[in-house]
Amino acid sequence: MENKAKKTVEETTDTIIRALYREGNPNKAVLASLRSTTTLTGHRAQAVWPIMLADLDEGMLSKTGQPTYAETAIFAALRFYAIQQQGVEGHMVYGSAKAKDEDDKGVALFKALAQLRSQEGQQVALDRRVRAVLETTNITSMINSLSHLISILKSHNRGQKIDYAALAQDLYNAQWGNRQANQVHLYWGQQYYWNGSTTNEGKKN
Repeated sequence: MENKAKKTVEETTDTIIRALYREGNPNKAVLASLRSTTTLTGHRAQAVWPIMLADLDEGMLSKTGQPTYAETAIFAALRFYAIQQQGVEGHMVYGSAKAKDEDDKGVALFKALAQLRSQEGQQVALDRRVRAVLETTNITSMINSLSHLISILKSHNRGQKIDYAALAQDLYNAQWGNRQANQVHLYWGQQYYWNGSTTNEGKKN
């Protein structure tokens, strides 16, 4: 069991992403290092340690050198953010879906993918990629598949604001067991497949 933390993974990820963006002057060296490594224990990941680890609650920190669920989830979300932020100037590609200001508001990743899915010629290939995420409870495979989806999304709409902090929270929750992972899968599936065309039939069940 991991120690209880005072701040949530989502809140912590939000703080760190904003620290990386530095109000429009992104830390490009650290972002480049994030893009070039896949694990928190990788040599190039050390560039982000001063920023990331400083903002973690003590309960999120590893006591053995094996990354905790929180560290794994937060690092993955930071890397995803770094992938999308590359080449985007004067605009942060992260935004919380809970933001009150519409200019700052982001969208959940799988809702953004659902928008892309609705475009002509995108559904078949995108569905295949999404199924790869939804069919695995292995966190490494899940993160790897998500990185491909983010690259696809970036190639079509690089400036779209994505709620990477909420994604980090989902990844954290998914690591607690198969049941929790499948609950996260259902949540993502609802965001991706639901088209808004509700009928009274769903209310009967």
